[in-house]
Amino acid sequence: MEDIKPISALEEQTVKRISKRIIPFLIILFVMAFLDRTNIGFAALHMNEAIGITQTIFGLGAGIFFLGYFIAEVPSNILLHRFGARIWIARIMITWGIIAALMGFIQTGTQFIVLRFLLGIAEAGFFPGVIFYLTLWFPVRYRARVFAMFYLGLPIAQIIGAPVSVGLMQWGNTIGYEGWRLMYILEGIPSIILGIVCLKYLTNTPKEAQWLTGEQRTWLMNTLEKEESEKAKSADANLSKSAVIKQVFKNPLVWIMALVYFGITSGSNAMFFFLPSVLESFRNTFGMEISLIQNGMLTAIPYAFAAVGMILWSRRSDRKQERYWHGASAALMAAIAIAIALIVNQPWAIIVGFIFLAIGVFSAINIFWTLPGQTLTGVGAAAGIGLINSVGNLSGFTGPYLTGYLYTTTGNYTVAFMVIAGFVAMGGLGLILLAKLKSDSLKKESGVLHKNIVSELK
Repeated sequence: MEDIKPISALEEQTVKRISKRIIPFLIILFVMAFLDRTNIGFAALHMNEAIGITQTIFGLGAGIFFLGYFIAEVPSNILLHRFGARIWIARIMITWGIIAALMGFIQTGTQFIVLRFLLGIAEAGFFPGVIFYLTLWFPVRYRARVFAMFYLGLPIAQIIGAPVSVGLMQWGNTIGYEGWRLMYILEGIPSIILGIVCLKYLTNTPKEAQWLTGEQRTWLMNTLEKEESEKAKSADANLSKSAVIKQVFKNPLVWIMALVYFGITSGSNAMFFFLPSVLESFRNTFGMEISLIQNGMLTAIPYAFAAVGMILWSRRSDRKQERYWHGASAALMAAIAIAIALIVNQPWAIIVGFIFLAIGVFSAINIFWTLPGQTLTGVGAAAGIGLINSVGNLSGFTGPYLTGYLYTTTGNYTVAFMVIAGFVAMGGLGLILLAKLKSDSLKKESGVLHKNIVSELK
């Protein structure tokens, strides 16, 4: 693809101002979301014994979060479109913060499972809601790099989550309070506060953005309206909201994108849950003694590389204005790298493999999220993004359980992560399929246009 034409001074100033206003705040929200989602892994060190639950019950509670997320995802995003992103994102933040804090008061396994399920329902719609919100503010040419900047919240959360959570637990124990309970409470409260701040800080649409100059607002609104009008020139442009939503569920492209996202996120979810365990297994496999601190430092390395890699790759995607092959190549690189690393089966190779796995899946994910907004509009975009994300998040339930089962069966992580590599590769191949389908569609449209021109000339 050819590099796109240079941008004007007005365009550059407008995009910079929007980015500085919105992106840092959304990153903070994303960091808190993942802290509240993943802190149970640290809590389990003391919580399971305290409330008398087995590893089976703990596993059920950890996974049922994603079931609640799956059930509520699409309805949440439809309601976001109805009430506006500012109010709905604030609602999500406040409700999940309350439930996350209530985790500090559980006494039984049943309470644990119920609250985890409710936490999934409360948080449903946050990530796709933010993605949809960003499409209301940034023209198509900037979205890959913007999504990547927002997605930085994920590796940041993984890098800082361990020391923050463990530190709060240790502090709680020193002051005579159960540390895991204090961690839940103190990590839930900031989400509530940030939710309230959302109501004052976020702006629903560029039209309401008084922090932009009149000239900047006009340019942004005209640019976005032009892009939307181009998408709206389709057969479903005049359909009702319910009809559009039905078409979303019947749209094979949406389901292909959902499977693509499922495949790619299988890689990231497997890393979240099992990378520390893989490093711990070096003790038995290679005779390497890795302390808890060393484990934490090694776990953070792939995410640090991913934070840089995803930004650079996304900038290239924006510069070339190409999404499908950039996303596909990143996913396939991730799958091949971790597969080769496991075949070599040396500590250094496995660590390098996970570095490339992290770079690949995170780069592929944020580039992938530019695609739904290019093909879906209005409530269809909200519903489609919600459906894609909900199906993809099922990998948070299936991936870890499959990885754990295969480890239990085989006694090592090789087969388990080979399967995960297969899922990631499936995501990459799915993006290639989408590229082909788009190419075929453009050729068909070009043929129809040529035929019409010839007919008019006659």
